[in-house]
Amino acid sequence: MLIPEMTMTDFSAGLQRTRSVIIPFGSIEEHGSHLPLDTDTMQAWQVSLLAAQQRSVFVAAPLHYGVCRSTRQHPGTISITTTTLRALTIDICSSLYQQGLRNFILLTGHAGGTHTSTLIDAGEFLLDTFPDLHIAVVTEYMLASRAGQGIIETAGDAHAGEIETSRILHSHPHLVQGRAPREFPAFPVGILTRDKQKYWPGGVIGDPGKATAAKGEQIEALVVAELCRLLDQLETSQ
Repeated sequence: MLIPEMTMTDFSAGLQRTRSVIIPFGSIEEHGSHLPLDTDTMQAWQVSLLAAQQRSVFVAAPLHYGVCRSTRQHPGTISITTTTLRALTIDICSSLYQQGLRNFILLTGHAGGTHTSTLIDAGEFLLDTFPDLHIAVVTEYMLASRAGQGIIETAGDAHAGEIETSRILHSHPHLVQGRAPREFPAFPVGILTRDKQKYWPGGVIGDPGKATAAKGEQIEALVVAELCRLLDQLETSQ
């Protein structure tokens, strides 16, 4: 049940079937020279749609902007602050709670550490605020990397590499522009740097050259299955 496409009558009827909602989070962030800036959002939205075809669950409109710390100097990355992300998350979830939702999956296609920690912090606040609310925060990459074991060949693949390129080749092939070179950046350990692009010129972590649409299709199906299992676990933990 896609909230952006529902009428208020549809929404009321949906509450008779479920009190669960998936909220897809993403980012407008560089993904090498070959993948679209909205890659993270596309992946989270796509698996949410597929999960909703298998389960009775609401799917909220995706949030396309995230906290992008290490890529914020790369062309095209549009980042928001942790304060903004935390406030948006709390406001959106609080409003959905007031509408009758009780089980929340915050599914983020953007797996940046600062971004994810902010979602967890907002989730902890919501737990303290609403005693009968149940919430999970999970990165789409966490599910994809686990699901991709035995499929993905590149060790340490993480950003715009084999996994994400395969995913977009499957779901949005018309948006993939060739392949960026293989890249494994090395930032100084523990030292914050102003010129992040100096250490990460290509915006890739992994090997896009090993990506195929067939791999993407396999990983996507496994991620949807993991998402449905997480939903089962959340709904039965009450």
